[in-house]
This record gives sequence, structure tokens and C-alpha cells, in this order.
Amino acid sequence: MCDIDGALCRAPDKENLPPPLPRHARLPINRCNLPATILGGLTFQRSPAALALDGVAALHRPLFELLDDIAEPDERARRFIGYMTSHFRLAHPEEAGLTAGQPGTRGRASYLRVVRGWAFAPDGREAAVLKGWVESRFGLMPRHHGESLREPGSPAWQRYVAMRAAGLYGTNALEAQLDLLYTYGQYELARQFPRRTHIRLYRGVNRLGDHEIITAGDRPNGASAPVVLLNNVSSFSRSRERAGEFGDQILIVDVPLPKIAFFSQLLPGMLKAEDEYVVIGGLYRVRLATA
Repeated sequence: MCDIDGALCRAPDKENLPPPLPRHARLPINRCNLPATILGGLTFQRSPAALALDGVAALHRPLFELLDDIAEPDERARRFIGYMTSHFRLAHPEEAGLTAGQPGTRGRASYLRVVRGWAFAPDGREAAVLKGWVESRFGLMPRHHGESLREPGSPAWQRYVAMRAAGLYGTNALEAQLDLLYTYGQYELARQFPRRTHIRLYRGVNRLGDHEIITAGDRPNGASAPVVLLNNVSSFSRSRERAGEFGDQILIVDVPLPKIAFFSQLLPGMLKAEDEYVVIGGLYRVRLATA
């Protein structure tokens, strides 16, 4: 037989590869240890690896060395909040170079305000900042912000970009604050769940068709496990019952811990109403159930 004979060259193990993350959903570069095409792909959902934002852990090493010696999560959260306030001069933005009373500045905008803004208005200004942060750091493009963003350069896209810019203008290193919030969240997840790689989360929806379905995922036994391209940031709940309050159907997703941006138990008072987990997007295989 020839070495290019079909019987020899066929690769059965590659014939059923999972669908790749579409090019229009990712950037060619990011500020993370893995490119968007990998961290946003279906293989990452199955076999995740730790994600690290460039330089963040090294820059804030004293914080994490301090936290290593603290056994109680509540005390670690208190120390983290104090560190953020001190490092970014959140109580005194003029010490960070911002001019007090200058019109149009958002010197007191902080990571906590972004989280609150996301909770109250997922298509608002603070949410645009959060989606822009994920776009920059992880290379995953937003898919929706008030309306579809599937066409870059469209009026909808321009409105999103303008809202993101307005949310960042005059702030005190707001994206750097989100960098550290994410890194601290990953530190806490590793300490609280040292043996886990995934967490099962739920999202209420009215129509699965409102999401970008990549494959239908029909299986021989009649079950359905479609592959869905989620927005680059999405809200889920740890509680199936709470998720069912937001739609007639429930998306059930096993989310890799590295793709949890932040969550309700991370800091006091954070996202408590819905036991919410904010999830970084990409491709996910989901299951659909009736609420």
C-alpha cells in the first residue's frame, strides 16, 4: 500500500472534532495565557486549564502571599477589599491623579460599581465596560448589547463602543481593577473547591433560538445537547429554581471554573439576589430543560 492510500491516511479520531470558535467571535490577540480560539472553544469546556491575565498575579504577589495565611474566606474578602481601596486609592481618587470636581469624570467608578451596574442593567454602561474588558483580556467579542452585535461596524456596534468608552472615560484604572477582581476570584475558587474543575449552573431562557446555535446536538437516544455560542459575558445562577423565574426553559451548563469572572459568594453583598455567577462566554455544550 502507498503511504498516501486512503485506508492509511484516514483519521477516524478526527472525523468528529467539535466545532471551532467562529473567527467573527474572537480577536487574534488577547492578554491571557491562552488564545481566544482555545479558551473559547468546546474542548476547553471539556478539559479546562487555568487562565492567567498577563502580569496581574506577579504585580500583586504581596496580596496573595498575605491571603495564603488566612483560613477564613470572609477575612480574605475583607483584606482584599482593603487592598483594592488602598492600591487604587478608591477613597481618594485625586491621589491617583484625578482632578476633583472636574465635569465628566468618573473618578469614583470602581469594580464594585461595575458589578452593581451589571446586576441592574446587563445592557447598560457598566455592562458595556465589563463586556469590553472580556473582549480585551480574553479576546472574545461581545455578541449582544441591547441588540445584536453580530455585524462589527453596524450602528448597534458603534453604540456599544461609545457606551464602553463613556464608561471608561475619566476612571481610575477601572479595567485593571477588574483584572485583580478576576484573579482574586480564581484564587478563591481554587481554595474553596480544590478538587473541582466545573460547576453546574443554570440560566432561564424563553427561546433557545435567541442564542447563536452552532450545532443542534441531537443524539440517537432522542436527547438534545446543542452547542451554543454565548455572549462574551452571561449571567447564570447556582439555583435552578431562581433561574426558572427568568424563562420558560432552563439552560443547564457545566461551566469550567476558570471561566467564572466573579460570583455571589466572592465578596459581601455581591450579586446575592439571584445567587448569580457571571460567566465568560465562548462555545458551550448545553442541556435544555423545562422550567
